[in-house]
Amino acid sequence: MTGNTWRRVIPAAIAAMTMALAGCGGTGGSGGGTAEVKPSEGNVTLRLNWWGGDKRVKLTEQAVELFEQKHPNITVETEYSDWNGYWDKLATSAAGGEVADVIQMSDFYIASYASQGSLYDMGVLGEYLDLSTMNESVRQAGQVNGKQYSAPISIAGHGVVVNNDILDKYGVKLPDTDTWSWSDFENVAKQVTQKSGGEVVGAYAPPYLLTCELWARQHGEEFFKDGKVAVSAETLGDFLNLAKRWADEGVSGSTDAWVENANATMEQSAFATGKQAMAVVASNQLTVYQAAAGTENISIVQIPSDDQSVKWESTWSSLSWAISAKTEHPAEAAMLVDFLVNDEDAGKILGNERGDPANNAIRASLTASATGGTKEGLEFTDKLIAASGPATETVPNGASSAEKEIARAMQNVAFGKATPTEAANELITTINNEIASAS
Repeated sequence: MTGNTWRRVIPAAIAAMTMALAGCGGTGGSGGGTAEVKPSEGNVTLRLNWWGGDKRVKLTEQAVELFEQKHPNITVETEYSDWNGYWDKLATSAAGGEVADVIQMSDFYIASYASQGSLYDMGVLGEYLDLSTMNESVRQAGQVNGKQYSAPISIAGHGVVVNNDILDKYGVKLPDTDTWSWSDFENVAKQVTQKSGGEVVGAYAPPYLLTCELWARQHGEEFFKDGKVAVSAETLGDFLNLAKRWADEGVSGSTDAWVENANATMEQSAFATGKQAMAVVASNQLTVYQAAAGTENISIVQIPSDDQSVKWESTWSSLSWAISAKTEHPAEAAMLVDFLVNDEDAGKILGNERGDPANNAIRASLTASATGGTKEGLEFTDKLIAASGPATETVPNGASSAEKEIARAMQNVAFGKATPTEAANELITTINNEIASAS
């Protein structure tokens, strides 16, 4: 999978390298901000670096060619890697002060690199970069401590994909998914598991940070607040207990099956192989799951909530463009970011390969011309935006392992190694200690 599927876990070795760089930034803030930013005279060369597969490379290079046509004095040299290779190289280049002018960023890394002083404060680049083209809650995804360190490329939330072929086969009907509760969800899942004799499970518990953040918001709390874990042990413990409780109550298969499924590739997952009726996933992945499961009779609906009066929904941007604090051409770098985010022709080329565009007009244009699952997914994203409250807080510097720790804690509860409360307290302490160590 590429980085736009859902929040990704930063590899431990890279995390260590990133934290080791924290002292290299000097001020702990961004570059730029004092001198007036103006375009350079004469010809300019920029470096653009991203991660992704062959399709992303092809589309991005097409967009870059168009940018160069519209800005004949600017040449853009492109660099790219796979996910793991990208962060290894970026950590090394940051240590040596050789970061490309414009880099693709993950939400897990923004705070880390911003704290090093590796990212340019986009707040002083407004003459060349317009971020009013996206909703405020989306724009906030690129902010750390109120400063704009990256420009969101795409947006997503979490939803529930439903294999309607499975529900039809076993005569199970969904309730009103605009108002359904977790009890409603679990009831549907139990029916599938029971009526299929365990051949198909209703659902597996989602061990994802964003889902945990939404769970906290549904209970009137935030997972991160003021740069540290703020969710209560009680609320977090209830989330960590889902895998065990659902296995015990017949919502899903065994805890062993849950672990196996959590570690499977998308193609090998129970949902993709027709052995799972519902799954909590990133909302911009509907067509991916339709293709993996081999049926278009898969829909996406909102995540259940036990309190419909709480404005808990949130969208996020796992991908964004950032500008190096070391760039010699901040104005031109901002022009390039603005083009990639806001240019209508670039939007037609890039489409939603990096996810549903953060730019409202470009996303609306794609929606108007889209069909099938692509159109349904784009429309669902707009529905999430309309229902969203303030953005969740950016993952703090030092908390990049949060998703890995959540999965580990959920597994400990599932296998009786810790009670939900014990696992929650340990998880809170671990992440907060990591945040403190990185500061």
